[in-house]
Amino acid sequence: MDAGDLKIFQAVAREGSISKAAIALNYVQSNVTTRIRQLEEQLQAPLFRRSNRGMSLTPAGENLLLYADKIVSLIYEAEQAVLIGDKPVGSLRLGSIETAASKLLTPLLAEYRSRYPDVQPVLATGGTHELMQKVIRHEVHGAFIYGSQNIPDLNYMKVLEEELVLIAEPRTQESYELQEWLSKPMLFFEVGCTHREQAEALLRDQGVPTIQVTEYGTLDNIIHGVSAGLGVSLLPRSTVVQAQSRGEVHIYSLPEPYRRLEVGFIYPHSEHLSGAMRAWLSLLKTDKKGS
Repeated sequence: MDAGDLKIFQAVAREGSISKAAIALNYVQSNVTTRIRQLEEQLQAPLFRRSNRGMSLTPAGENLLLYADKIVSLIYEAEQAVLIGDKPVGSLRLGSIETAASKLLTPLLAEYRSRYPDVQPVLATGGTHELMQKVIRHEVHGAFIYGSQNIPDLNYMKVLEEELVLIAEPRTQESYELQEWLSKPMLFFEVGCTHREQAEALLRDQGVPTIQVTEYGTLDNIIHGVSAGLGVSLLPRSTVVQAQSRGEVHIYSLPEPYRRLEVGFIYPHSEHLSGAMRAWLSLLKTDKKGS
């Protein structure tokens, strides 16, 4: 049993299937299957229950996962300790919510690459909850998420505030009131989307009894779905102004208590941050002061 086996085991445990774990790891599916089978043979215990609905951990698998998380975390700490130095080098794995990737992250990465050409940034996008788990499992060094978040073992740095708006299909006559739009299905990135709590509070305030949530994947899919009349969505104004100018959606301002949307950066509590990560945090802090 080596670190590679444990990382593969972790991925299958988290994803609940061989195929999803292979995609997450960028491995061939047959390789993941073989490694899991070999690990079970080595330990002489079944680690997963197999069914048509996927794979779930056996009691032995649950016990192994506790140790796998600790071991993989210690390996990460060791790697970071080795990479500590004055000159940033190596890889920098970053995560970002999709709405922050182009407006916020792209210019920062361009500046970072110009300063530190020996660092290779790698970017993964996802939802806030997914990205938090990636940082906790050390799959990425840090991530931009919607905040503010108080997460044990993670540092949180506020980066900026956005205005949250409601987008709806374009209409020749703006006859609908906010309450009528809120009664329609809401298209979100994921069912557990951070905006949902704000949406539920807004609906209660506006006297709308229930929320209908549809998971709709990407920003482009959400905008196209709203434009086609499939529902409405809550998104940062900066990400939808161009769609409004093209006549694809109409933007509604929300009542004052619900407009605020904070974006922050999370990263692990650690004494062993690599030179690449320390340089990234320094750039973020400088950018905050200049904005």
